[in-house]
Amino acid sequence: MMMRSMSSSAAPPRGIAAVVGVGPKLGRSIARKFVHEGYTVAILARDLGALSRFADEIAREEKAQVFAIRIDCSDTRSIREAFEGVLSLGFVEVLVYNAYKTVPIPLTNFVDIKVEHFEKSMAVSSVGAFHCAQQVLPGMVERGRGTILFTGCAASLAGIAGFSELCCGKFALRALSQCLAREFQPQGIHVAHVIIDGAVGTPRTNMMSTIRNLIASPFSPTIFPPKCDGTAPLWRLSEVSKYFHLCEIPLDDRMHRVVLEGPVADWFRWRSNNDLLNG
Repeated sequence: MMMRSMSSSAAPPRGIAAVVGVGPKLGRSIARKFVHEGYTVAILARDLGALSRFADEIAREEKAQVFAIRIDCSDTRSIREAFEGVLSLGFVEVLVYNAYKTVPIPLTNFVDIKVEHFEKSMAVSSVGAFHCAQQVLPGMVERGRGTILFTGCAASLAGIAGFSELCCGKFALRALSQCLAREFQPQGIHVAHVIIDGAVGTPRTNMMSTIRNLIASPFSPTIFPPKCDGTAPLWRLSEVSKYFHLCEIPLDDRMHRVVLEGPVADWFRWRSNNDLLNG
């Protein structure tokens, strides 16, 4: 575990926010937002070198404490050891699970997918979320408060030809979030599934190139669906404020599912409907 801290005249921190799956875009932006709002933040990912750089950057900008902890979300022991470090910092008031395994492009035919790759995708997308939630829920239940936010995507809403690795893991994550929400909301804990419907922080040309590659794959017709012609806006990193606001919602008004719209979701929904119509 590594710590990056700088003195601050700000108000005392609220508690610990653990952000799992921190990369250079969404995860780092979420961590920065929670630091800015007064939380002591632990950022977790596999690449400790990159995490240390992110921690340095956020600590310098926000003049606050940031802890960098290595975790492999496909490994139960790694998760347990990482959260021993997180829990040693104090009460974890917020858990954001943002880890996922990328889908290879071009897509792999289903019969050619290696079992170990499928299992790894399931482990990172859903089983890792299960283990992380188990680490923090006892403390939340004891105090009668806390927030768990799972980052999902449009692949959790519709099964798509060629996307079995991604969709199965994300479907399971959505189911987990619903189960936890129904079990623990009566105990004062907010659990929500945040669906990021779009490419995050990717230059438009790269994003649309990715979509074109998907659509030109053997699993899809070589035409664009409605609203997926390159004119739709990207999902903006500024939207990370919604993660923080979910922690501030009064208990009676809490929601289990939040959808942040973007152009990629249009393709997923269109493709799913097209599969059904043609199937």
